Formats: sequence, C-alpha cells, structure tokens
Amino acid sequence: MSVSLLGGWFPAMLDVLAAGALIAAVGWRNRNWRWRAVPLIAGATLLLTMLAAYPGAKAVGITDPLPFSVWFWFGLTISALIVLAAGWRTARWWRRGTAVVAAALAALVCANGVNQFVGYYPTIDSAVNDWTNAPLPGQVSMAGLRGGASVKVPAAGRLVAVNIPDTYSHFGHRQELVYLPPIWFVKSAHRHHLPVVELIGGERGGPGDWVRLGNAVQVSDAYARQHHGFAPILVFADATERFDNDTECVNGPKGNSADHLDQDIPKYIEKTFGAATNPDQWAVAGFSMGGTCSIDLVVEHPDVFHHFLDISGDLAPYTSTPAASLHDLYGGNVALEKANEPLLVMRAHGKYTGVNGLFLTSTQERRHQHEAEELSKAAAKVGIWSRVQISPGTHVWQFAAPAFATAYPWLVSQLAPQAGQHGQHRETRHTKPA
Repeated sequence: MSVSLLGGWFPAMLDVLAAGALIAAVGWRNRNWRWRAVPLIAGATLLLTMLAAYPGAKAVGITDPLPFSVWFWFGLTISALIVLAAGWRTARWWRRGTAVVAAALAALVCANGVNQFVGYYPTIDSAVNDWTNAPLPGQVSMAGLRGGASVKVPAAGRLVAVNIPDTYSHFGHRQELVYLPPIWFVKSAHRHHLPVVELIGGERGGPGDWVRLGNAVQVSDAYARQHHGFAPILVFADATERFDNDTECVNGPKGNSADHLDQDIPKYIEKTFGAATNPDQWAVAGFSMGGTCSIDLVVEHPDVFHHFLDISGDLAPYTSTPAASLHDLYGGNVALEKANEPLLVMRAHGKYTGVNGLFLTSTQERRHQHEAEELSKAAAKVGIWSRVQISPGTHVWQFAAPAFATAYPWLVSQLAPQAGQHGQHRETRHTKPA
C-alpha cells in the first residue's frame, strides 16, 4: 500500500498492461478491419482527443496545460471504447472483455498521469485513505483529548478533528483539523496563548492536504523536539467547502470563505484551545490558491493576522479568466473584486505595522516569480517586510512541502520573537540545488 504512484515500477507496470490490453483488443482480425476500421478508429480518436484537450479542458475549468502523456492515455482510453463499440458484433467474447480492460487500464494511467503532474497522491495508501475518508495518522476526536495535563513534554503533538461552528460566515465547510504541539499538553503557563498558523491548500482538495501532502505535522513535531515541545498550533482549514469549489478565500457566490477563515476559526481556536489573541501571533500559510489566500487575508485583516507564507500564489484571487473571475468569485461586483486584490488593498490601507511574510516559488514558475516580486515591492512601500525565495521545482506539492519545511523556523520566529529576530529589508533569494 506504500507503493509510489508518482514513479517506479507500479506506474510503469500499468503502462505496459494498458498498452498490451489495447493491442490485444484491436487484434489482427480480417483485412477489412485492418485497412478500413483501424484507420477510422485512429482518426476518430485523434479528433476526439484534440477536442477534449482544447475547448473541452477549458470548458470544465482546466486552465493549466496538462502533460502530453495525459492526453496520450486519454486518447487510448477513447480508442479502446471505440474498438469495443465498432467490433462488438464480430468480436469474440474474450476480445470484448479485453477492450473493456484496456479502456479501464488506460483511464487509470491517464488519471495517474494527472496525479503525477500535481503530486496529489504520492502512494496507493494515501489515495485509498482519502477515498475512504479514513482518519489521518494520529488523528483523534475532541473526546480523545480528555485526561488531564501531562507533567512531562510528550514526544509528539496530537492531531484533533474539529467541527468549527459557522457562526459568522454561515459557510458550509467540512470537518477541519487542529495540530496541538507537545507543549500544549504540559501543565504550565506555556499551554495557553500559543501562536497559531492557519494552513490552506489548493483550489481542489481538502483540509487534510497539508497533513498528507505538506508534511506539516512532521515538520512541526521535528521543530518541537528541538525546542522543548514548543511549536505553534496549526489549523488545517477548509476554504472551499468541497473538492471543486474554488472560492479563492473571498466572500461571494461560492460562499463566505473569508469570514470563515478570519472570524469563525480564530474565535473558535482562541476559546477552545486557549490560543493567543494577538494578531502578531497569528499567521496564514498556503500553497497555490492557499498562497493567494495568505497574502490576501493578511493585508485585508491585519487586525487578525500579521504573518504569511505565500507558496506559489497568484497576484490576486483568480479562476480561469478575468471575466470568469469577476463572475464566479464576485457575482459581477467590480467594487468587491477590487476590495480583494492585494495590490489595491495595500495601496488603500497605507502603512502597516508588524506585518511580514515570505513569497516562495519554484524555478519553473516564471509567472509566479514575477507576481511575487510585484507584490513584494508593493508591500515594501507600505511597511510590510517580505522576501521572495526561488527554489528548484514546479507547481506541485512535492515543491510546496519542502518549501514550507524550510520556511517554518522563520515563521515561528515571527510568531514567537524570542526565537529569532524580525527581518528589516526586502530581498530576493535564489536557492541553488543541493
């Protein structure tokens, strides 16, 4: 179950099996089949694949160009289905069955090609656990926290599932997760007023993504082991309500996501877990859509958050096109759109105090690099210290997870100033491969 879906023998085996099944399904058959049916099937496959790759992908909201291998296997899936239909009357039962198997295997390879592109499911067990809604490793319920405080610092923190009331937002979010560091369980003054980091994932996903894919719990536990059990409380937030609801963390037709993130969650965490109420001890970190959310939430709500980690975020909340963004996110309300664009928000707000953050992007994300630079320069003009850091990688979780791990000590030093010093200037750092 721990076999990799991103590389190695298993994906290669699926490729071989799918190709072999399709060859067997097509077969040699008769002359009419070979010289008339097969060329027609190939032509129809090419046409349907091209239609799916261009207008079709855009119509269903796929804006990032997918690798050629994804469309290649999509085409082979279509081809197997056409072979099944075209040769149904003349084919033997085993050849029909082979065509079904070929279509299923090609579709599986195609789906895993998308998975390899975004890095969403690294292993078979991660996919199965997500599909079956299995608890994450170490996850407990609120009832599981009962039992009194500990005298000694535990070896690790705990991950607890929470149902946060939507009192202020009325946003129909899913169950969320909270990481409580080891120090929280110790009977001392340190248990209370711990700093907090809200973590937000991409437009398609769920609250557990930063646990499964971002390794945030392991990173925090590792930090705590080196700091006498101290680490921030982590809140794995639901900013989208469901897998395909791209809210971009704004209030609009897709729900009041912003109100949930800046009101429901802080008030619940402060009351339930005794967390700090000072905005200087609250941060937002996110990847992709979550990165866009992090800078947006901080500049719009400096009374709640003072720090951000923007990993591969956009210049402003965005879906597929400017027109679609205005319609989908704001219901056509231009004033509301402007109220959620960080560049305009910072310009209208003026000088900020105590606000800072990092923009982390990869070497293959040219657009994100330029947008991060633009945001950082604008932030400097209103007193927000920031740094743009570019590291090897591309727009996948396999880049976001180590980027977060690298930036985590800096972020904690801002939430707990005794652990480090605040930055004083804006700079760009290019990190070379090790």
